[in-house]
Amino acid sequence: MALAVVTLVAGGVAAATTPGSPGAAHPTARHAAPAPADGAVASGDPSSVPPGTVLPPAGPGAPTQVPSGGPVLADVGHAAPKAAPARTLPPPLPEPNRASAPGGAAPDRGSGAVWPGDFPDPFVLPSAPMYYAYSTQVGLTDVPTIRSTDLVHWQWVGDALPRLPSWASWGYLWAPSVLSRGATYVLYYTTRDSATDRQCLSRAVSAVPQGPFVDSSSGPLVCQTDRGGSIDPSPFVDRDGTPYLQWQSEGTLNGEPPRVWSQQLTADGLNLVGQPRELIHQDQGWEFPIVEAPSMFRDGNRYYLFYSGNRWQTAAYAIGYAVCASAVGPCTKPSSSPLLASSGSLAGPGGESVFTDATGATRLAYHAWTQPDVGYPKGARRLHISSLSFVGGQPVVR
Repeated sequence: MALAVVTLVAGGVAAATTPGSPGAAHPTARHAAPAPADGAVASGDPSSVPPGTVLPPAGPGAPTQVPSGGPVLADVGHAAPKAAPARTLPPPLPEPNRASAPGGAAPDRGSGAVWPGDFPDPFVLPSAPMYYAYSTQVGLTDVPTIRSTDLVHWQWVGDALPRLPSWASWGYLWAPSVLSRGATYVLYYTTRDSATDRQCLSRAVSAVPQGPFVDSSSGPLVCQTDRGGSIDPSPFVDRDGTPYLQWQSEGTLNGEPPRVWSQQLTADGLNLVGQPRELIHQDQGWEFPIVEAPSMFRDGNRYYLFYSGNRWQTAAYAIGYAVCASAVGPCTKPSSSPLLASSGSLAGPGGESVFTDATGATRLAYHAWTQPDVGYPKGARRLHISSLSFVGGQPVVR
């Protein structure tokens, strides 16, 4: 009895193809991992949908996750389910691909950067006695990774994610971040879903912080296609040990603004619990047209959500903050101006992450262009690390 893999799109089953027949192969990128082994024959109920497949939202902004399992199979000896028409997705707000081409950047001119090359959307993970930093894709390196013992002198490590899952298109890997969960490290990242052509979130695991991380998923962890896609995952662990994931929905040309979301993670960091809650959206002039790159930090009983606004490829890009009642909001913006903006040779700071160093001090990692070289190919978004303190409830960057 022959079996066929069923391809699903939003709204239902699109087609069935017999493995080995024309059209059966999944189009994969250069770094694509092999397709997972075949699973059980589908019964036609929702539990047979491939893991990670995003179904039409049950509520506003609510991506539906599907339990783990293998790909859906159909018995070709019986009538296949009638194909549902493909759903037209709203066009996302345009944003240039953040991944950069290698080389071409002008030398740094004393900007205070701690890494000379391009290192956009940096995330710093303390892992004693080292600090590891990860960035958006640069050239052929999907997740550039460096390490340091003092946050000043850094050493190249390599690519933390040498293979993408089969559902992802290569060349669009943005904003990786890492969560330590006991003996396991979970890498969250943004990548392009081949089926919808939208940016979505995925996760991979490794036994060591430098990787290699392995992503065995068959679909996105989060993908709010009705909101333009999902980007910039950032984990946060509350004082009681509960992990959360914050991210941004991209917004659409139909009037849906970019929004930042938060949702609880399972204890192992591999899946989500409950429904996402909106924290903020773009509603201030300096932010227009985008808010993105969330990073949450708790100081005492106050939760601070740091985020970036405006266009990353310009000097108008900047870092702002909101104060939240909990890890899932609600949040308010105390200021109508950015916390950190272009100044001197520093241009377009953003893509930030907040962490605590070995001394207990709070630090802010971010990228910035060096004036006058703003934008590619001549410019580079270099890694900066500043001190972050809280005075009278207000964050101060030094």
